[in-house]
This record gives sequence, structure tokens and C-alpha cells, in this order.
Amino acid sequence: WQHVMDLNLNAPFRCLRRAVPSMKERGYGRIIVMASVASKRGEPYIAAYTAAKHGVLGLVRAAAAELATTGVTVNAVCPAYVDTPMTDFSVASIVEKTGRTPEEARRFLERKQPIGRLITVDEVAEAVWFCVVNGGVTGQGINVDGGAHQS
Repeated sequence: WQHVMDLNLNAPFRCLRRAVPSMKERGYGRIIVMASVASKRGEPYIAAYTAAKHGVLGLVRAAAAELATTGVTVNAVCPAYVDTPMTDFSVASIVEKTGRTPEEARRFLERKQPIGRLITVDEVAEAVWFCVVNGGVTGQGINVDGGAHQS
């Protein structure tokens, strides 16, 4: 539990605390925190991760409200399952906890997105870039989940 909180909630908080003063001084900055669709809904088998990501989305929203008049924006990118080694770890965890085969577990994760596949790294990168170039967007959790969580 503590390791997951340190990595997924405390580390982003510490980064914000370190970066914000110089950004405010310059009157410009873009902070993008990697959240997850797990920050917007409960997910089975990953309670600590889900709790941490809910917290990080709250952190982003609070920081955005505090910094709204400073030229600094704060957003979160909230991907679903991305085709990365982290998802391979999730597949292994599902296999261990449910007895499904790796193929069944992977298909289960792919079907969570209405597009029927995992999200690509490039799709996540494009959402991050959107947050960099658009100064009118702040305090948002940008979903990259193939339509699974519409807001």
C-alpha cells in the first residue's frame, strides 16, 4: 500500500511542490500528471492503485484551482490499459487471482475499452501534448480510454 501511494500520489505532490514556485515566478508553466481511468472509477484487483489515482486527480484539481490566475496549468492524463509492460503485469495479476489464461486476461482488458483494444503509447503522448499547447485547459482529467468513461 505505502509503496503504491509513494509512487502514484506522494511523488507527483512532491514534484508539484518543487516545480510550482519557479513556474509562478515566470508566469507560465504546464504541469501534466499521469493519472489513470482508475482515478475516476473503482477497479477490481488494484485497490491501492485506484485509491492513489483518485488522490492524484484531486491533487491536480486543487492545484489547478490555486494556480488558475498565474499562467500555470495543471492537468491529468487518464489512460485506460495501455499496451506496455505495466499492462503485462496486470495480465499476470489477473491470471494469478482468477485462474484465467493470459490470453483471456488480456482480452478482458481489451474489452474494457469500447474500441476493443488496448490504448497505444502514442495516443497517450498526444493527450499530453494537448495539455502542453492548450493554455485554456486546466484542472482536467483527460480520458484516453477508447470511450470507456465518457465525461
